Amino acid sequence: MAILVLSDSHSTLRFMRQCVQAVKPNALIHLGDYFDDGTTLAEEFSDIPFYQVPGNCDRYRCPPGKPEILVDNVCGVRLYMTHGHRHQVKLTIGALLKDARAARVDAVLYGHTHAADCHREDDGLWVLNPGSSGYYGGSAGVIETRDGKITDCRIVRESDIVSA
Repeated sequence: MAILVLSDSHSTLRFMRQCVQAVKPNALIHLGDYFDDGTTLAEEFSDIPFYQVPGNCDRYRCPPGKPEILVDNVCGVRLYMTHGHRHQVKLTIGALLKDARAARVDAVLYGHTHAADCHREDDGLWVLNPGSSGYYGGSAGVIETRDGKITDCRIVRESDIVSA
């Protein structure tokens, strides 16, 4: 199963739509900035399960009371989803990793920095920042799962999607 992870779209929907069409995900995640972009995507692809958290630019863009952190099972794996600004991820991801480990998740997903990153920690925790789907040509994250385990995690860029 494939999970498409998007963040920091900042009113640019073209790349996100291309990703959905190319990846054909079983689940969609939008990690904020701009919340209404994620809502539009969820409406356009209403047959795909959708998860979303607001970002630091979403104070007036989403309904009040939306949780800034979601911990949920998606395609058989447990994910910690947040935009990352509350964890000060532009300085370090230490606090984010600590909270994710306490939540006993398979992967932690965050945005905010616009810098794509996908790696696995020594203890097996996957860390994914999809970068920005709205800037720099666009980037996104794809998590592949099978039998309740993450089998692959990678960054895709616009050039990967267009040539697919």
